[in-house]
Amino acid sequence: MGLNGIKSRFQAVKNKAIPSFSVFLVLLFSLATKPTRAVDFFGEPLRDQTQTPICGADRYRMWLPALKGKKIGLMVNPTSRVGRMHLVDFMRKKRVDVQVIFAPEHGFRGEAQAGEEILDGRDVSTGIRVVSLYGKNVKPKPEDLTGLDAVVFDIQDVGVRFYTYLSSLHYLMQACADQNIPLWLFDRPNPNGHFVDGPVLDTAFRSFVGLHPIPVVHGMTLGELARMIQGEGWLDSARVCPLVVVPIDRYRRSQRYDLPVPPSPNLPDALSVALYPSICFFEGIDASLGRGTSKPFQMVGAPWFLGGDTTFMPISIPGKSNHPPYMNVSCVGLNFTNLSVDDIRSNARLWLDPLWLFCDQGRNRDGFFLPFFDKLAGNAVWRGAILQGESELEVRSTWITPLAEFRQRRAPYLIYPDE
Repeated sequence: MGLNGIKSRFQAVKNKAIPSFSVFLVLLFSLATKPTRAVDFFGEPLRDQTQTPICGADRYRMWLPALKGKKIGLMVNPTSRVGRMHLVDFMRKKRVDVQVIFAPEHGFRGEAQAGEEILDGRDVSTGIRVVSLYGKNVKPKPEDLTGLDAVVFDIQDVGVRFYTYLSSLHYLMQACADQNIPLWLFDRPNPNGHFVDGPVLDTAFRSFVGLHPIPVVHGMTLGELARMIQGEGWLDSARVCPLVVVPIDRYRRSQRYDLPVPPSPNLPDALSVALYPSICFFEGIDASLGRGTSKPFQMVGAPWFLGGDTTFMPISIPGKSNHPPYMNVSCVGLNFTNLSVDDIRSNARLWLDPLWLFCDQGRNRDGFFLPFFDKLAGNAVWRGAILQGESELEVRSTWITPLAEFRQRRAPYLIYPDE
């Protein structure tokens, strides 16, 4: 089936009626979970949210007086910017004493591929000590925080549960709670914040790609999630993290926001970011999602797949995909590069037609499902349903009540309006 056929099938699924009781549940909980009023850093209403958002880091007049001259630790990456200047350079210029940089997945400079261990060391440009929080050590040690007056977290997220910056934030909050050190979070927009979808994580499946009982697409910023982690008692600490969220100004959840800096090496543009929540499930099956090509997360394929509209061959790309699935093997698959970001956004839910097509052909293959699939899904039920031949609509019906309950649970922690 070619791409046009997939899109037709997708539209047909989209137009199918949801059972009336399900509609009632969705309507009931949507009325019960109106967003809280958007407020400024000092509790004042945020300004007109029809303009370009102003990220927390850019609102430096709100945080600089409190941090200037203090000994600070930073968790940052290439997305951490004030205007066009990296936050580290901006802080040093403004005489903030940056003592240590905590490096998440992909590294402080974004030099590592997904899943690659990050090493401790020194930043070449500044000489600042760099402590890896990806690999064997995911949480700062007490000695890493010794002497610090505060820690700052400023990283662009993409709004998906298994994107690991959320887990890095969790462990940083836990370390700050243990040592009673204030954590300042400079909030940034969620490019996939306009919808909520997918199964809610079963906590029996907690891992670094999913720590919290939230859906795959949660529709929250990291600032809002930090408030929820705190408020729901999800930290494994006897203390509360002293948390300060510097919010985004002029931001609403429904607006399109294209990231000025790629959030990770294999999400190079707005299309890959929009497709990522849906296409990432191909990491958990015997297939390629375009790692090792110029269009990662914008095509999927496998040597055994029948009826595709494209062919491609993954290769090793240092810093992005050193050993991608089916490296140097020709794959037949589906190319999504002619889709528009606005079309994907208008769907406002996970686009699972491509996954179901591959599952229809491959689910009886030995080794088709990888153990990683259950970690991404946050349960084993979804894989079992696919193996039994259940339709996407049948699987989705099991998400309706948990998603409605999540919307209600998250409501007290929201900062920004939906519209």
